[in-house]
Amino acid sequence: MKIVRFTSGFSMEYGILYEDAIISIDDSPFEVIKETHRHYRISDVRLLPPCQPSKIIALGVNYQSHGDEMKSSLPDEPLIFIKPPTSVIGPEDKIIYPPSSERVDYEGELGVVIKSVTRQVSREEAVDHILGYTCVNDVTARDLQAKDRQWTRAKGFDTFCPIGPCIETDLDPFDLTLATYLNGELKQESRTSQLVFPVDELISFISNVMTLLPGDVISTGTPAGVGPILPGDTIEVKIEGIGTLRNYVAKQDLD
Repeated sequence: MKIVRFTSGFSMEYGILYEDAIISIDDSPFEVIKETHRHYRISDVRLLPPCQPSKIIALGVNYQSHGDEMKSSLPDEPLIFIKPPTSVIGPEDKIIYPPSSERVDYEGELGVVIKSVTRQVSREEAVDHILGYTCVNDVTARDLQAKDRQWTRAKGFDTFCPIGPCIETDLDPFDLTLATYLNGELKQESRTSQLVFPVDELISFISNVMTLLPGDVISTGTPAGVGPILPGDTIEVKIEGIGTLRNYVAKQDLD
């Protein structure tokens, strides 16, 4: 089941995506999902980020290939950081290039959407707290990351966390193809089986640090192939079974 969040121009709704049609659901997908009689063509709505996280917990160096290209050793435990909810945008939205940076990179990642309050769970319990999976682009001001030697500013700009286009609930996350395209050219390609710390271990580890809330997103890390984006570029993150998250890079309007 593909869950989307959308607006038809009047209000925000959640719905189930069936090819090119959406059936609205009552309330949110974090409760019992009940379809309504409201139907929409996908061409008549605007897709929004598929959830509204209170926080995005992201992973550093969670693919060996990315560690190699960044000349970073693999961590002994998951290396986590937080992106603010104000960084979230949806499919087809613009990533705004901040004037304070001269090097902004894409990072295509698998996102895990949390279904229920999750605190101090085991790996075995983790799957019961997953609503589904989505695409994430962990946009990073690489020069500021190096300058600051910590990641809050580099990862936290407004628009630096595209999420979407949907939440896929019926998916095995442990061996999916992940690919990132810049202006139609393949830049990243890997499989989630190459994650150093898999999804269930991440949920258990993070939930023993902080309570996860419904709609929170864990962005599981990026493989090798990260690189710069510039205003005018189109960046796409594609994950098997989920779909394509497409965004456009634009200059900041200083007027």
